[in-house]
Amino acid sequence: MKFLPISLLILALATATAFAYDPSPLQDICVAIKDPKSAVFVNGEFCKDPKQANADDFVFMGFRKPGNTANPLGSKVTPATVTEFPGLNTLGISMARIDFAPGGLNPPHTHPRGTEVLVVIEGTLLVGFVTSNQLNNTLFTKVLYKGDVFVFPIGLIHFQFNTGKTPALAFAGLSSQNPGVITIANSVFGAKPPISADVLTKAFQVDKKVIDYLQAQFWYDNN
Repeated sequence: MKFLPISLLILALATATAFAYDPSPLQDICVAIKDPKSAVFVNGEFCKDPKQANADDFVFMGFRKPGNTANPLGSKVTPATVTEFPGLNTLGISMARIDFAPGGLNPPHTHPRGTEVLVVIEGTLLVGFVTSNQLNNTLFTKVLYKGDVFVFPIGLIHFQFNTGKTPALAFAGLSSQNPGVITIANSVFGAKPPISADVLTKAFQVDKKVIDYLQAQFWYDNN
């Protein structure tokens, strides 16, 4: 039996990785449009005829006002993905505004399709991410102040917590027009239909009453 040269295997893996992210656009612009008539389907959205695009397609005004942090988490994420900002279609980027009340938390979550870079505009944030099992679930954490920037690698669990006594504000850039978000507690304990309590009891090595209690809670989504 003949084996492929190692160089070819490396090339194959590199090629697979290269196509694991948002594809590069094949045209100058491709504004998302809900009406599929006379449109072209690209990157999961129908595109407006480029000749009908205008400057308003490339403006997002959703960051002008603070998000409402009067909720159980004390934080609010205002996303600007292709869903909210059609002009991002095919461009492979998105943003988010994150407002924090004092003690507010953007809970542990992941973005399955994008790396996140965060800049603190006001306040003090304790941030961190946890590596995969391969690196022994190592926690990288840092306290950030106004003007500081931190990056969260794609797919890794991360969080932001306002440790200050005043509101905090941060903006995030993400390397996908639709990075997705999976909030860990919501996904594990708030799944619909619920994950079997037997599965979670064994996974977390706790009494079933603890799992029943957690699954009975209302898991707030701050996005």
